[in-house]
This record gives sequence, structure tokens and C-alpha cells, in this order.
Amino acid sequence: MKKGNILTSLEPAQAVTQIVAAFDVRGVGLSIQDNIILSNVSLEFPAGEVVALVGHNGSGKSSLLKILGRQQSPTSGTVTCSGHALDHYGDRDFARAVAYLPQDLSTGLEMTVRELVGCGRYPWHGALGRFSEIDKSKVDAALAATHIEMLAERLVGTLSGGERQRAWIAMLVAQDARCMLLDEPTAALDIAHQIEVLSLVRRLAHEGGRSVVIVLHDINMAARFCDRIHALNHGHVVASGTPADILVPETLHDIYGINMNVIAAPNLNHPLAYAC
Repeated sequence: MKKGNILTSLEPAQAVTQIVAAFDVRGVGLSIQDNIILSNVSLEFPAGEVVALVGHNGSGKSSLLKILGRQQSPTSGTVTCSGHALDHYGDRDFARAVAYLPQDLSTGLEMTVRELVGCGRYPWHGALGRFSEIDKSKVDAALAATHIEMLAERLVGTLSGGERQRAWIAMLVAQDARCMLLDEPTAALDIAHQIEVLSLVRRLAHEGGRSVVIVLHDINMAARFCDRIHALNHGHVVASGTPADILVPETLHDIYGINMNVIAAPNLNHPLAYAC
């Protein structure tokens, strides 16, 4: 339902504008103090998909995500978002298009969940702007979309790991960005909460028309919940494709540097990988 000329967060994010966030990375390199982090990375991130970045520790996947989110500048190459160079956007316009969730979520513990989710509206009204009825409706819709309405008045610091991740993702939903960048959102969660969070992310993308780029360690979780997988090894792209393309022994060896095999799994469209 429309309120003025802005749509509620439950409607597809791309309905706000005809330009849907998607990234195109061409020849990107990153060096820090003579250490090469990324080298000649060229990748496409199609709009409307959940795309995983996978690889061993130190492969450069989090650094690439930071570049997409303008948290880090590349030392070479180009990155475009919706066909425009990243520096084409002002800070507020970029925040309205792209929402970034880092690994460290230690802030905001003394806020209520509703207050935290409300922070997602900052790009729309600014530091001194009045929190409008539209902002309130966006927050309510984000709480409902992530199924945490009952937690709205709880302090973030009192939540379980899975609940806390849902609250932060709700903040991104309230931000109303067309693209969400998530850096290892399941790293500290048990398997039940990993499935819960990744199921939520996939639903928000596919039902809400959002593009998602997510850093994951578990290749089987990436295959289960993502439409596409980009794999890095020591800063180089070593594989890119659908889960079925990636989950083959030779490709897995290229990614992780160890012997791996796969087995067929009932009710899944892709095999399961395991170390030999």
C-alpha cells in the first residue's frame, strides 16, 4: 500500500525506483601496506539474487564486500552500482540504495530493538529530521517482515544471537535499500539459528525484490540458500557460478586447497560437500 509516494517495506524494494541495485566489479585490486589482498577481481552481481562470497580465511571476501559497501576503497579497478560508479553517489543516496552489515555487532546493546531498527531510517530523514509516520510505518513493517514484533521493546543486549541478527537485519529492511551486504551474519550461531537467519535473508530477497551479497564460510549453507556463488582464493577469483557449478570436487579443491567430495542429498537441487 502506498503512503504518499513511498511504498511500505513489505512491497518489493525495486518498486520504489526502476533502478535495481546490482554490482559490476572490473579488475579490482586492493593492497594494504604492500600486502596484496585482492588481485584483478572481475565479477558480476545480478540484481534480485542472493550471491555468496566464499573462500578460506584471508581469501579477500570480506575486503571485497567492504569495497562494495564503500567501507574500503580499491587501489585499482572499477566498481559500479546500478550502472554508476560508486563515487557517483552522495553518502545519503548511497545509503538509500545499499545497506551494509559488518561482522562486529557489539554496538547498540543498550537500545531497544525498535530504536535499533529505527536507525535504519537515518538516510531518509537525517540527524535532525523528524521521525515521521512514514518512518514509523517502515519500522513496523521491518519488525513484521523479520517476525520480531514481540521483541520490539526488549534491549538488544538481552537477545539471543539469532534474535540479535534478526534485529540488525530488520534495521537493514527499514533502511529500504535495494541491496543488502552481509558479512558473515551466521558466524557465531548454531546450525538451527544459521538456517533461521539465512532462510530469512533468502525470503527478504526473493519476496522483496532485493539484491543480497553475503559472506559465508560454510559452502553447503551457501549452496542451500544462495542463487550464485563467487569463490576467492588468496585474493583471486577461482570459481563463479550456480551451486551445482561450484559443488564439484575439482572446483572445491581450487577454492579450499584440500581434497573434497560430494554426495547426492534427498530434497536438494545440489549435492553436499565434505572433506575427504
